[in-house]
Amino acid sequence: MKLLNIIRSEPDDITKTFIEDFSKDDGAKKVVLYEGDTDWSALVDDIFSYDKVVCWW
Repeated sequence: MKLLNIIRSEPDDITKTFIEDFSKDDGAKKVVLYEGDTDWSALVDDIFSYDKVVCWW
């Protein structure tokens, strides 16, 4: 299963642990929005191509 993690703001330590645990599969990807330039077109494509999407506030 392909999992997309969208991270909107800098996570605390507990949230980082959750994200890392969920992302152990080979099909996992992280998109970090708070670090700068975001390719919004690619993000929309990823949202529709991944099986599950988790948005971390």
